[in-house]
Amino acid sequence: MPYVPFQQENAKQYAQDQALSAGTLFPGLNLPFHLKTENSTLPDTPMAQLQALEFVVLELGIYLDTHPQDTEALALFRQYTAMEKAARAAYEDRFGPLTQSAAGGDSYRWLQEPWPWCYEQNEVK
Repeated sequence: MPYVPFQQENAKQYAQDQALSAGTLFPGLNLPFHLKTENSTLPDTPMAQLQALEFVVLELGIYLDTHPQDTEALALFRQYTAMEKAARAAYEDRFGPLTQSAAGGDSYRWLQEPWPWCYEQNEVK
């Protein structure tokens, strides 16, 4: 018989990089998976940090879909949304646009390298 844990309000959360690695923001929902990525294998790059923030924003949004009265989660959602927006702007200022719709400015920069998925070129040194 399958078991799906019930998500509690005001549940504990992982840090954003741990959440991305575990595949969930909430430790109570962390079921063991055979292909889980270990936290130590995630690159410590601006792209990975942005992906972790985006993951937390998505997870909190899904949680708020089923727990709209959780004011603590709403405050976290707003906090992480602001952090993700700032991190995205900083990333795009440094490395270029992540999407074609963000390729504004004085010239069309979408085709300029480095591409967002080139970790080696995006590492902080």
